Amino acid sequence: MSSLPAQPIKLHYFPFSGHAHRVLNFLSILGLPHELVPVNLPGGEHKTPGFLEKNAFGQVPVIEDGELVLADSAAILVYLAKRYDASGRWLPADPVGAARVQRWLSVAAGQLVNGPGAAWVATLFKRPVEPKAVETADHLFKLMDAHLAQHTWLAGGEHPSIADLALHTYAVLAPAGGVQLAPHPHLLRWIARVEALPGFVRQQGAPALPQAA
Repeated sequence: MSSLPAQPIKLHYFPFSGHAHRVLNFLSILGLPHELVPVNLPGGEHKTPGFLEKNAFGQVPVIEDGELVLADSAAILVYLAKRYDASGRWLPADPVGAARVQRWLSVAAGQLVNGPGAAWVATLFKRPVEPKAVETADHLFKLMDAHLAQHTWLAGGEHPSIADLALHTYAVLAPAGGVQLAPHPHLLRWIARVEALPGFVRQQGAPALPQAA
């Protein structure tokens, strides 16, 4: 495991992408040197041959770490944790700890994307927000709030994990898509804890949030 990359890690990203923000946030929190390479999603740059060579699915984010080219935000978070987090706290090695992180990464790829993520994307590209997205987000946040009433961090334990970074961004962006966070005080306190982490980078376009009661 190397403490620092031999050269800055290139992050191909779109500034308003919650998926890309997860990776940018983790790079900053880990103190890793990095270079931002903007991708013009509205202009279709992610569908050009040059970008598709990096990610055949035509999605951001993508990182380049030396000879390695790696796509998918969850995969990148796992890679960075395994490669550069000497403490091992961001992705536990023990079976139970690793499984608890994976459980929330699955939520991030499912309910989070289909709920608050979909509401944010619709708002960003000036499309109507589907009621199903708001319904899914409300249900997810209700479950997360109940879970966070019992746990400081999503995967448990005394230290945050990559699960917290994976879920944070679209939770913060949800109000822009018409999803209310005020009914979920434990969720709001968790958001504040994540944003108090050294090196935290706030997502572009994130609205001001209500204070937890």
